[in-house]
Amino acid sequence: MIRFLLPAALLLSACADVQQATDTAGRNAAKTALPEALAIYFPQVPKQLFQPFTNCVVDNADASEVQSLAADAVTGADENTADTIRSVLARVETQNCLRAAAPAALATL
Repeated sequence: MIRFLLPAALLLSACADVQQATDTAGRNAAKTALPEALAIYFPQVPKQLFQPFTNCVVDNADASEVQSLAADAVTGADENTADTIRSVLARVETQNCLRAAAPAALATL
């Protein structure tokens, strides 16, 4: 029984590493879609805040939202992209992130 535990533990560890790498790749891809979507669907967001908005939205998106945003990086932003962003922006955690990040971004002007 013990000889099966070590390989099982190693396999689970490898799966976690693959899952983490996939999540990171998806989040990085999603971050490429957001500036375009912000420019088109959120014209009230100053260009200086695109990076904080992008980071806060992607960091607070769940896996399915990240997947959708990552796909939009390939196909281009559309109304569904904007809806996903609005959904993530409505979360308290995202709003707190923006409150913390925006002053630093605006201070560099």
